[in-house]
Amino acid sequence: MDRFDRMRLLVRIVERASFTAAAADLGVPRSTATEAIRRLEDELGARLLERTTRHVAPTLDGADFYRRCVTILADLEEAEGALRQSEPRGLLRIDAHPLLTQTFILPRLPDFLARYPQIDLHIGQGDRLVDLVREGVDCVIRAGELDGDTGIARRLTSIQEITVASPAYLDRYGVPDTPDDLAGHLMVGFVSSRTGSVMPLEFRVEEKVCEIRLPSRVTCNNSDTVVALARAGYGLMQAPRYRFAADLAEGRLVEVLAAIRPAPTPLSVLYSQNRQTAPRLRVFLDWISDVFAEADLS
Repeated sequence: MDRFDRMRLLVRIVERASFTAAAADLGVPRSTATEAIRRLEDELGARLLERTTRHVAPTLDGADFYRRCVTILADLEEAEGALRQSEPRGLLRIDAHPLLTQTFILPRLPDFLARYPQIDLHIGQGDRLVDLVREGVDCVIRAGELDGDTGIARRLTSIQEITVASPAYLDRYGVPDTPDDLAGHLMVGFVSSRTGSVMPLEFRVEEKVCEIRLPSRVTCNNSDTVVALARAGYGLMQAPRYRFAADLAEGRLVEVLAAIRPAPTPLSVLYSQNRQTAPRLRVFLDWISDVFAEADLS
């Protein structure tokens, strides 16, 4: 490894808090990573990392050197790309909800990979929050408000949400037409990964947002399971309209309270300030913006 490679390795170790994970990300043996950091520390005459059996963290000198490395490497990558007029390259790590990925990203992915043949893509999946820096993720596509999130956000679009229930549930509890009709109804409780609490139903009544919490016989923190529970008749639920396209078409679920749908949910891509100049991330941000600009989410 040359000095720049060792700097890249240090950055990845600090961000991943792991020699093993960082070595895997960069495609080198762990022993090589350990020796490279030892050489870097010898060259600088300073200890950069504190190591325990479970955790790796930068020392004060290491944290300062990490920040300088991030800036230097970003400038180097941009300068090399400008001089060589080379294509963006390298591994790009993104994270997005599985259904969002399958519905909107995967159908367009061949275009992106053909346009940028030197970029490899890793797609993380899940409902949980992602720590961009700690987990070494370049960007996250996330629905909802981003208050409290660290990083830079680019708004992609807005997603229309609707309220649904199964025909069997509506036969038993009745079809509500107004929020007042919800007395005696149940909802499938979706537990937010952000708050750890069951999310209320939300309606927009005369331009005002009205939140209603109904009893839940069953709660869950997985969105796919919540939809399955709604199909099985356990209560009302709300989610993006695109999620229910097949269920509505085939009669497994029915939309209710369409006149007071929830306010559209913002969809954004969030990325770390440390990575914003990477060419592979810049071209992906432009591409994903085009994907959702053309998507039907109304």
